[in-house]
Amino acid sequence: MPMSVEFSANLPPAFHVMTKPSGAICNLDCKYCYFLSKEMLYPGSRFRMADDLLQTYIRQYIESQRVNEVTFAWQGGEPLLMGLGFFQRAIDYQKQYTRPGMKILNTLQTNGTLLDADWCRFFKTHDFLIGLSVDGPRELHDAYRVNKGGAGTFDQVMRGWRLLREAGVEYNILCTVHAANQDHPLSVYRFFRDELETQFIQFIPIVERTTPQILPLANIGWSERDGGERPLYEQSGSKITNRTVNAHKYGEFLSTIFDEWVRRDVGQVYVQMFDVALGAWVGQPGGVCVFAPTCGTALALEHNGDLFSCDHYVEPDYRLGNIQSDHMIELIASDKQRQFGLDKQTTLPRYCRECEVRFACHGGCPKNRFITTPDGEAGLNYLCAGYKQFFNHVDRPMKIMAGLLNQRRPPAEIMAIMTAEDKERLQQTFATAKRNDPCPCGSGKKFKQCHGRQR
Repeated sequence: MPMSVEFSANLPPAFHVMTKPSGAICNLDCKYCYFLSKEMLYPGSRFRMADDLLQTYIRQYIESQRVNEVTFAWQGGEPLLMGLGFFQRAIDYQKQYTRPGMKILNTLQTNGTLLDADWCRFFKTHDFLIGLSVDGPRELHDAYRVNKGGAGTFDQVMRGWRLLREAGVEYNILCTVHAANQDHPLSVYRFFRDELETQFIQFIPIVERTTPQILPLANIGWSERDGGERPLYEQSGSKITNRTVNAHKYGEFLSTIFDEWVRRDVGQVYVQMFDVALGAWVGQPGGVCVFAPTCGTALALEHNGDLFSCDHYVEPDYRLGNIQSDHMIELIASDKQRQFGLDKQTTLPRYCRECEVRFACHGGCPKNRFITTPDGEAGLNYLCAGYKQFFNHVDRPMKIMAGLLNQRRPPAEIMAIMTAEDKERLQQTFATAKRNDPCPCGSGKKFKQCHGRQR
């Protein structure tokens, strides 16, 4: 399709596509991975994006964007299974189709176990931003992030981290929050900050819904050689696995980390959730699609060219089409995708519409809206209790930082404010403590054996 193609009024000026060149194939077998079963959509496939499709995708993606900065996001499965040559060809095609004045960026999410010096040299040369999946210190990471033999992968991931550091590759940490690490927020955060020395952290809650559905693949646009039915993981059902993060504990996890961050790390460590929250408090909601009022601008592309409404909805009902037969512009501007995005807002239960933190949350991701509100209405987010706890917890500090920004002052000034308030509060507690009370400083000693001596 020529680059002079007309843009539909429904097409957003920019959108994001999570590209899965190796489909659901991965060299690990993480216990909570929701994507591994997606290979059942494509029985008999080699799960490798063909070179002509790669070229088509890059051309269409660039043609469809009406902004001057375009980001290609490579995920999986494990995208490094495609080999270095695949990504070198991707760079060549990007150079071929880039418009004058356009900047091309590349991000890649990896489990880190296949990294070597050649990969890191390539990433550094072409300014890739690498997302490294780590769930915390060894015992927390190895709880669920295991290889095909069921063994933990911490050592291999740390080897990959060291290679990225040595090569000077820009990276961030993606940490999933689940039943194994939900009770250890400071151990997780301090490990990333102090030992991995990362400046950028994402926390992604694991919410696993049980009871995979049996879908007749022959009736939904895919062929299956044996003509039978195969189980396919869907976003359905209201039961959860024992790996799923507890909603209340997720809120406590974020709040505990925030309390340390806001006192010592503002401006030094960037936690995506905190940045998104601050955006909401300054009137710029939707820093990530999860907390945007509507959705539909974060899609997923499979290895064979199938385009889906969202990475979490790679399911038959949310397949928009294939970019080899329909241009990406037409699929993204379709009424089906537009309605998918609007449904996030129009299906909010009354409990959400009247919530004091709706401006920051907007109901969360639709994939997690499978419980009922206190008055019995369907469509409440499973993580609602955690979101309400966190957003209310950070309200006052966020207002202070928003005020600082409005005065053109750095938000990091809040650290001195919080420290001064903590000191004053502690002094007031000291003044009323009795001799045999535990010391308010948290030392574990009696007051008379600690700060009470100064009195």
